Amino acid sequence: MKITMIGAGYVGLVSGACFSEYGFAVTCVDLDAAKIAKLKRGEVTIYESGLSELIASNIEAGRLRFSDDVTAAVTDSDVIMLAVGTPSRRGDGEADLTYVYAAARQIAPHLKQGAVVVTKSTVVPGTNRQIRRVIAEARPSLDFSVASNPEFLREGAAVDDFMRPNRVIIGVHDERGERVMRALYRPLSLREAPLVVTTLENAELIKYAANSFLAMKVTFANELADLCEEIGADVQVVAHGIGLDNRIGSKFLHPGPGFGGSCFPKDTRAFVAAGKRFGAPQRLIETTVEVNERRIGQMVGKILGALGTPTGKTVAVLGLAFKPNTDDMREAPSLGIISALQEAGVAIRAHDPAAMPHARQLLDNVAWCENPYEAAEGADAVVIVTEWNIYRGLDLDRLKTAMRGRSVVDLRNIYKPDEMAAAGFVYSSVGRPARISEANFARAKGQVS
Repeated sequence: MKITMIGAGYVGLVSGACFSEYGFAVTCVDLDAAKIAKLKRGEVTIYESGLSELIASNIEAGRLRFSDDVTAAVTDSDVIMLAVGTPSRRGDGEADLTYVYAAARQIAPHLKQGAVVVTKSTVVPGTNRQIRRVIAEARPSLDFSVASNPEFLREGAAVDDFMRPNRVIIGVHDERGERVMRALYRPLSLREAPLVVTTLENAELIKYAANSFLAMKVTFANELADLCEEIGADVQVVAHGIGLDNRIGSKFLHPGPGFGGSCFPKDTRAFVAAGKRFGAPQRLIETTVEVNERRIGQMVGKILGALGTPTGKTVAVLGLAFKPNTDDMREAPSLGIISALQEAGVAIRAHDPAAMPHARQLLDNVAWCENPYEAAEGADAVVIVTEWNIYRGLDLDRLKTAMRGRSVVDLRNIYKPDEMAAAGFVYSSVGRPARISEANFARAKGQVS
C-alpha cells in the first residue's frame, strides 16, 4: 500500500517514518516548502529520540519521501492520513477544525476509487462523518472510506510508542476501512498489541477521554502536593502509597508546575467545550483546566518567596521545554513562569539542552546559556522547571560557587531536601515537608477532636 501523510509536523513526521519502517511506501506532504526542503536534506525539524536515524534509513531505502505537491502525492495513494493541527479556538476552547476540513477539501479532487481517508489529528466526535460529507459533496461518484486512528505518542518516546503501543484504536464505518487499517497495523501482530476496532465516534472520544483523564491525574497530584505542604506530609511518599494500588497506578502522579505541551491543554479545553455543546458538562475536567491555569501563579509565588525582594535579583531557569527529551515549547510552564518573574523585576538566565532555539522566538530579555553552571553565574536562585537528566546529577559545589545566592527551587522534586541542606542550599520543592502553620494545626486538631 501507498500512504500519503498530510502534514509533516510532530504526528505526521513520526507516524510517516514509522510506517515506512514497516515497509510501506510513504510520502509526507506539507505546504511549508522550507520544511520539506530541510526534510529532503535529512534535517529533522523536531527533536525526538531515534527519529533522525529512522528517517535517514528509510529515505535511503526509497520508502520515505517528502513533498509539497499534494496533488501528485494523493493521486496514487491507497491511504491518505490527515495529521494537521487542531488548536484551541479562542474564546470557547473548542477544537479549531479549520485545517482538517481544508485538508479534506484539498485532497478530495485527487482521491482514487477505493481510497481510505484516515484522521490521525485529534478531533471531536462527529468530525470524521463531516469529513466524509465534505469529500462526498466534492466527489459524489467517488467510492471511498473514512477511518479514525488517533495517536497516543508521548513526546520524547514517540518512536518507541509507535512501534510498541499499548493499544491501537481504529474507528471505521465500513468493511473496507477496517480491512485496510488492519493491514496497516499487521506488523504489530507479533507483538500482540491490542487492536480496538470500533465506531468513528468511539475512536474520536477515546482520544479525548484518555488525555483528559491523564491531565486530571496530574492535577490531582498537584492539589495533593499543596495539602502535603500544609500538613507536613511528603507527596512522593503519599503518591507512591496510593500508586501501588493497581486500580490507580503510579504514572502521572508526579506533582510539578502544571501540565503543558501540544495535547493536554488544548484537548482538555476541547473536551470541556464538547461536553457543554452536547449538554453533558464534564465538571471534573472543567475543574482540571481551572486548577492547571492557576498553577503557574502558585509556582511563581514559591520562587518569589525564595527571593524575598525580587527587584534586582537574578534567577537561573533550568529547563524550558514542557517536558524532557523534546524541544516542544507549546504551553510550556516555563513561559508563564519566566514572563511573571520578569514582570516582577527579576533578570533571567536560562538553559535547556534542546528547546532554546524555539524559546528564543518566544521570550525576550533572557540570557541564554550553554550549560547549567553558566546559567547559575551570579544567580540569587536556581529554579528547576524541566527534569532533564543532565540536571539530576549537578555538581553542587560548582553550582554553589557560581551562584550569588543559595536558593534552589526544585519544581520537579529531583533532589532530596536533606542532601541539598547539607550542601549549603536553601532548598524548596513541591509537596514535601513544610512547617505547619499554627492556624492550620489548630484547625486540623479541632477537626480530629
